[in-house]
Amino acid sequence: MSAAVSATGSARFPYRLVATDLDGTLLRSDDSVSARTRDALAAATAAGAAHIVVTGRAVPWTRHVLDDLGYDGLAVCGQGAQVYHAGEHRLLTSVTLDRQLAGVALAKIEAETGPLYLAASRDGLDGEVLAGPGYAVGGGLPAIPFTDASDLWSAPLNKIYIQHPTLSDDELAEVARRTAGGFVTVVMAGAGIVELLPLGLSKATGLSLAARRLKLTAADTIAFGDMPNDLPMFGWAARGVAMANAHAELKAVADEVTSSNDEDGIAVVLERLLDGLG
Repeated sequence: MSAAVSATGSARFPYRLVATDLDGTLLRSDDSVSARTRDALAAATAAGAAHIVVTGRAVPWTRHVLDDLGYDGLAVCGQGAQVYHAGEHRLLTSVTLDRQLAGVALAKIEAETGPLYLAASRDGLDGEVLAGPGYAVGGGLPAIPFTDASDLWSAPLNKIYIQHPTLSDDELAEVARRTAGGFVTVVMAGAGIVELLPLGLSKATGLSLAARRLKLTAADTIAFGDMPNDLPMFGWAARGVAMANAHAELKAVADEVTSSNDEDGIAVVLERLLDGLG
């Protein structure tokens, strides 16, 4: 099949939208983006694609990464809760968690698991992450400790994080979905990261809103990811590519499995597609 041709007569990248998760996908283990991956993304955008970062991190935990990359487009943050314009440092859309429903959800989970370690992400461009006793925040990311449970509910939230002293992430997510899935969306987004989100929210929700702003659709999209929270994004996009380091649940539904995040897995796929342009 011949490559699509743009109005200028040059070959056009086969997907008009490249959606990449951040941790474990675009970022290597040292939180950097390789020169090879940067070059492949630049070549894809030069050939007519738009690149959108789609991450579970809320804006305050994402902004410094995007600034370091020189990224000035749209980003989907907070598991789809926020659409953020990186170039303008402006929050375009935001969905908050119903705190009453979240409280009911937590009570139902803890009735089965016993006490949980809790953290919460406050809404907004500068929303802090609060971390309670026992909760381990990964990656050296900033968080404010709290000891009074009322502090958790004192301002609008976009998510609650839960950890358990003995259950694995998969086990905790399964219990949370079974006991509280009618009140919140439960996702497992990485090691030690099980989250309670507004009911019905997913990365696909935010990505579809961002794509609409760019006048693009699911059929235009190739998506890269590594964790179960990327499942809805893969279900929405025309093609889903899992990293070699991805969770087995995501690999099972992926159209393709590429190299790991430390082995430039995104670049491997983009370079192959670019080579196909001739």
